[in-house]
Amino acid sequence: MWRARKAFTLIELLVVIAIIGVLVALLLPAIQAAREAARRAQCQNNLRQIGVAMHSFHSARRAFPPGFVSRATSTDGPGLGTGWAWAAHLLPYLEETNLQAKLDHEITDPIHDLVRVTPLPIFLCPSDPGSLPTFSVADEMGDELTQLAFANYVGVGGTYEVTGYPDTGTGVLFRNKSIRVADITDGTSSTLMVGERGSTRSPKTTWVGAVTNANVPPLNPTYENEGPPVLVLTNTGTIDDDRVPNNPLDHVEDSNSEHPQGVNFLFCDGSVRIINNEIATRLWVALGTRAGTEITDGF
Repeated sequence: MWRARKAFTLIELLVVIAIIGVLVALLLPAIQAAREAARRAQCQNNLRQIGVAMHSFHSARRAFPPGFVSRATSTDGPGLGTGWAWAAHLLPYLEETNLQAKLDHEITDPIHDLVRVTPLPIFLCPSDPGSLPTFSVADEMGDELTQLAFANYVGVGGTYEVTGYPDTGTGVLFRNKSIRVADITDGTSSTLMVGERGSTRSPKTTWVGAVTNANVPPLNPTYENEGPPVLVLTNTGTIDDDRVPNNPLDHVEDSNSEHPQGVNFLFCDGSVRIINNEIATRLWVALGTRAGTEITDGF
């Protein structure tokens, strides 16, 4: 005797597919959030390792490394080289001695052809997958000076723009000056040391150094070009500037990231915290200074 076999009707099949689609739509944001949380944690771990290297350097040299090293004929005048940045000084403390950067030679010296284009994972945020391994650096005439490895972390020079005031640093990392823990009278837990920049808004950022005569073009054509210090340093700006992390002004030297919550920062005590995009400007500027005597309660 013939018996009809049970099977899904077309309508039932469409209902099942619709239910599966709804479940996927509900789960996808949770999966993406979990992945971003993991990436953010890895970014914070990178900064913690940088913090350990900073304090190891301080223990050995009795001061933190300079933001970058470059000869100059006057205070805040143009740099004359060599240009190597704080991160390059940390290489022996990050198990990267194989790179053998000769810090007494110019960055563009042929002996550094391999070193200056080597991306280092510890200086790369995993939430910024769109970054290219290297980028070109040119002078004001557009002539290429060299290629540099991209990085996501820059030193905090303080309040003032690092292009115009490379020596007038109110922070911890600026030109030719090695700051000691004792110099950070605002407190190491209340002073920024290193923070993030993303490739979308700050595509010319590196761990290598401030290449002599480098020109860093703005994303906004109404802004002026920036100079070599912007390659490795950032600043908070003044209260009137209102340049908090991830601000909409699109200054290439500002702090920004691909994290939706804010920007990760290493503090001078070695701790790592995320600074929310909605931080009060007064507090943001205060965190950028080492000896400003500002009140940072509530952070």
